[in-house]
Amino acid sequence: MKRVFLTVLDGAGVGYLPDAAQYGDVGSCTWGHVVDQCGPQLPNMARLGMGHIAGTHYPQDPQAVGAYGVSMEASAGKDTTTGHWELAGCRLDKPFPTFTDTGFPADFIARYEAAIGHKCIGNYASSGTVILDELGEEHMRNRTPIVYTSADSVFQIACHEEIFSREELYEMCRIAREMLTGDLCVGRVIARPFIGTGKGAFQRTSGRRDFAVPPFSRTLLDACEEAGLESLGVGKIEDIFDKRGLTGSNHASGNPACIDAWIDYMKRPFHGLCFTNLVDTDSLYGHRNDAEGFAKALEYFDQKLPEIQSLMTEEDLLIITADHGCDPCFPGTDHTREHIPLMVWHKGMTKLVNLGVRKTYADVAATCAEWLGLPDRFGAESFADQL
Repeated sequence: MKRVFLTVLDGAGVGYLPDAAQYGDVGSCTWGHVVDQCGPQLPNMARLGMGHIAGTHYPQDPQAVGAYGVSMEASAGKDTTTGHWELAGCRLDKPFPTFTDTGFPADFIARYEAAIGHKCIGNYASSGTVILDELGEEHMRNRTPIVYTSADSVFQIACHEEIFSREELYEMCRIAREMLTGDLCVGRVIARPFIGTGKGAFQRTSGRRDFAVPPFSRTLLDACEEAGLESLGVGKIEDIFDKRGLTGSNHASGNPACIDAWIDYMKRPFHGLCFTNLVDTDSLYGHRNDAEGFAKALEYFDQKLPEIQSLMTEEDLLIITADHGCDPCFPGTDHTREHIPLMVWHKGMTKLVNLGVRKTYADVAATCAEWLGLPDRFGAESFADQL
């Protein structure tokens, strides 16, 4: 039974793309800047060829065995949904809309307030932790959900768990998801529950939920499910794909729990795909300009890699990549338009292979499909024959 373990180190880009000037991201290099500033020890990924990727700024391991390269993003944008969809074979001609400058239109907010039965506060772009300090106490006094956005295509709703239950918050998100259509069709509506007693003490909880728009075209997940193969998601994969194409999911929260869930799937036999998102590098560290935390998250994954490899069979394929950049050492707190790394390995490999610069993330979907014996190529080029 052939299995593919496709793993996204969220936000771990390896150098700005040729069109980065359109996004204000020239000079960004997430992985390289974290290595330069913090010097993380990543010997196990280096053994797969990670140091041969120029944008990692990491020393090369002369004994490395694996395949390495980078990929460009063919889709417009630099958000989580766009990146994951393209990895799964669905490319976008235009980016999801963003509302950084003006917030969401007043007439939409009025209709949304009527639909949920509560006045909202906020409706501007902000860091999730900053806006809690700015509006959290008002929210608690008046039972007014906090609505905000960011440079990503998101409509976020923050509510204190003692003011609104998680299920009440999720229902508000479902209503927003149904209403945000056409020119307002953001990639994700995100529930942001929090706790705490006041400014400086508010903390977001593990109850985050993402409500994504369904993919606009067929994906690798759909192909696996339709062929009768397993299509397993770990972490927020089920949110990003609106659960479409998944035969199973573990909505674990945080990298340690997600890696444990992934390992649990590895310990049972199945034929198909296991798609894992490791979000901490992006959500906890990239967006908060915490290079040290980012480095430690990379180190934690690297330390778990030998266990992961030991659980692979001769017919398994491991792909480690990213979905965009989120450079903690670059001005601002937003995603960055970058190349993503490719580290690919299976037990039968005996040498180091350079996969070069791929023109689209969708080459990953084509490769996974070929490895699993599926005919789909998603208009992309598989690199399975190079492995």
